[in-house]
Amino acid sequence: MYLSSEKKKEIFATHGKNETDTGSAEGQVALFTFRINHLTEHLKINKKDHSTRRALIKLVGKRRSLLDYLKERDIERYRSIIKELGLRK
Repeated sequence: MYLSSEKKKEIFATHGKNETDTGSAEGQVALFTFRINHLTEHLKINKKDHSTRRALIKLVGKRRSLLDYLKERDIERYRSIIKELGLRK
């Protein structure tokens, strides 16, 4: 499985307050980014997998919503997570 519980803990430990802080927006954005990157690589190989494509589009929308929330609430947290994950060029 590509996303083990150890990998989740590592993502939340680096981007959240601690490894059990699964509710912070930064941790969720980091997790969604990891999943989006995995699904993108899958779709490069399996071009006709439409259900995965739909799931990818939903994940991108969820991440966008969380980023919009962060941008409205705390612009510094938004800028730091964008920089850490390299989402903007």
